[in-house]
Amino acid sequence: MSSNASHAEVVKIAREYYNSEDADNFYFHIWGGEDIHVGLYEGEDEEIAVASRRTVRHVAESLPNLDASSRVLDMGAGYGGAARYLAKTFGCHVTALNLSEAENARNREMSRADGLEHLIDVIDGDFESVPSEDGAYDVVWSQDAILHSPRRDQVIKEVARVLKPGGHFIFTDPMQADDVPEGVLQPVLDRIHLSSLGSFGFYRSAARDAGLEEVNIEDMTPQLVNHYSRVREELLRHEGALTGKVSSDYIQRMLKGLQHWIDAGKSGYLAWGVMHFRKPS
Repeated sequence: MSSNASHAEVVKIAREYYNSEDADNFYFHIWGGEDIHVGLYEGEDEEIAVASRRTVRHVAESLPNLDASSRVLDMGAGYGGAARYLAKTFGCHVTALNLSEAENARNREMSRADGLEHLIDVIDGDFESVPSEDGAYDVVWSQDAILHSPRRDQVIKEVARVLKPGGHFIFTDPMQADDVPEGVLQPVLDRIHLSSLGSFGFYRSAARDAGLEEVNIEDMTPQLVNHYSRVREELLRHEGALTGKVSSDYIQRMLKGLQHWIDAGKSGYLAWGVMHFRKPS
């Protein structure tokens, strides 16, 4: 199989997965509602949605000068929680790029309900080939999405292309540790149909190669284990209520997959944090 065919297959798998009724209902009802990414927890029993929204606020507070004139690209926007937060809080225009039509439909519906459709454009698309002109955005934002690309270096090149000079790239991503032993992450990788994950070292190198300057790196790895543990607890607690919405087979596979992430995280094989880069003026 050629590298292009392999890439196309990975994109197809990701799109079909997130479009499935099982995945759509699981992420919307269990993972955190409109914010389906790793949360920042202040207590062991904190609600997933509360911790996940704290991540959005924390990332937004790391950016300077967001206002109504700002144009933001959210790569892998999911249900659009971050896009709506940014639009409501700063009045900025957000392009929400995402490959799942099912998630995008929910995003459009919730954005309309909040009266924000004039500030949020929801685009069906692949972030390895962003359908935007060069220098279109003041900020490129992404939360826990780039891991799904088998060509993460190409994603970073696209970020650099669509950023204005002086623009900011800020994102989070579940990653492997820089010194992870070979083979130990195979159960995690098999679950997401990939051969590797990014790492702090990889993203630093890819950003540098794309001409981006490092602003700040926050290693917040313990929150990854916190989050996957909370999601697993909530899935077990609400398993009965999901009958008719999420299949039993999907739930069992998800419980097993979440445990792989938890075990790998506790073993020091995974990483997570906020990475902030800037395109030189």
